Amino acid sequence: MESRMSSSTKAWDSELVRKWLESRLKAATLEQAAADKRGYEAQDDYDKAAAEEWVCRRLNAPGGTDDQAAFAARIKTLLAQDEYPITGIYDDRRFDRNIRANLRKIAKMTKANDGFSNTLRYQA
Repeated sequence: MESRMSSSTKAWDSELVRKWLESRLKAATLEQAAADKRGYEAQDDYDKAAAEEWVCRRLNAPGGTDDQAAFAARIKTLLAQDEYPITGIYDDRRFDRNIRANLRKIAKMTKANDGFSNTLRYQA
């Protein structure tokens, strides 16, 4: 896996990754607040945003983005967890699914070393 990562054409930019995680954290916080205001019908949106916030907080630890291989290993460790206990969400299973989806998305971005420059609030 390390040889595949080192063969990418761009150098790993830990500062860009950190800024991307921070921007996604802010967006997730805003999305949770908006979903909370909409009430019952937005519980899924709330859990989705809470999962993204959880992932970004765990991955944006000090020094955690410095090395691409170590960052990928951290994602792999988080994916290996059986569950992700947290309070204040509506559906544990939906929350766990959303965490895994976010982690897989970031794992693909890490492997390709691409996508971290997109700091728009709304992402596909």
